Amino acid sequence: MENRVKSFRESRGWSQGELARRLGVSRQTINAVETDKYDPSLPLALRMARLFGVAVPELFIDHWEPDE
Repeated sequence: MENRVKSFRESRGWSQGELARRLGVSRQTINAVETDKYDPSLPLALRMARLFGVAVPELFIDHWEPDE
């Protein structure tokens, strides 16, 4: 899984603390998501996508393919 939260956050000039404030979570949560130490819950992923104006798969890219 690839996550682009950091690049979307930085493109808006937001710190981790600012993104956390906007989402109602801790800065540590944002850090853990950005460093792939924590997979966000579905509600948090949806809020992130809405805040950035993108679809969830644009933030969290899953390269998994089912076996044929």
